[in-house]
Amino acid sequence: MTANVKESTRTGVPGGLMVLVEIAALVAAVSVFAGGIRADDPVRILGAVVLFVLIVIGFAGFFVVQPNTAKVLVLFGSYRGTVKHNGFFWTNPFTSRSKISLRVRNFTSDKLKVNDLAGNPIEIAAVVVWRVDDTYEAKFVVEDYENFVSVQSESAVRHLASKYPYDEPHPGEKSLRGSLDEVTDALKHELQARLDRAGVVVEEARLAHLAYAPEIAQAMLRRQQAQAIIAARSRIVEGAVTMVEMALEQLKAKQIIDLDGEQKAAMVSNLMVVLCGDRDVSPVVNTGTLRH
Repeated sequence: MTANVKESTRTGVPGGLMVLVEIAALVAAVSVFAGGIRADDPVRILGAVVLFVLIVIGFAGFFVVQPNTAKVLVLFGSYRGTVKHNGFFWTNPFTSRSKISLRVRNFTSDKLKVNDLAGNPIEIAAVVVWRVDDTYEAKFVVEDYENFVSVQSESAVRHLASKYPYDEPHPGEKSLRGSLDEVTDALKHELQARLDRAGVVVEEARLAHLAYAPEIAQAMLRRQQAQAIIAARSRIVEGAVTMVEMALEQLKAKQIIDLDGEQKAAMVSNLMVVLCGDRDVSPVVNTGTLRH
């Protein structure tokens, strides 16, 4: 076997044709025996015996290729090609024929516990959809291509998890949870690079499970809740400032009331408390005057 050998597709001899040949040889052998064999004719005896032996051996050369399967042919240690066309064929009886499925298959990795880019322990698993494309590489380059797919898939998932944080540390940054399309593409390309040597094509790869490890899940949940509260408060304060600004501008533009600096400060303080508070505010009716 040379390192540069690649898959070569071939078609076996049609099985139906060889069935006719076998039948014709069998008829010839039977006719020889039916005509009688004399003991003083060793050549004829030997010929009849050899013909029967060849007929029996010839029957071992028939094989069937099912849809979406292939037969890898090896003759005395030499790769003779791969038959991918489904049907009934015949080949040299001494040729070994190994079956390889070309069907699309799924592989789901176990839940792996790894550290993300930020060092947080997470649980991650992936689903890989794959199929054999090059039967020579699948059969002769790697020891067991199915186990190779399993091991390399888990290795790729581990490596991918270490390249991204679980959550976005800052707005716009990429993460496992927030950049699913990019993470999926990165996983597929890394898997394809690892599985090329096994003659495998990765049809699809995607994350099937993603979560913080149980020992930090509660802490991370509280952090996410705190971040959500801070983000919400920021929006509330931003809106409140805008509303207070609009109120002061309209009071001034319509000349409803003339407020000095201290009164403006009191008004701004009261409005901010009302707009930013997380509880209902009890109104206080001012029956006096705004001026001292």
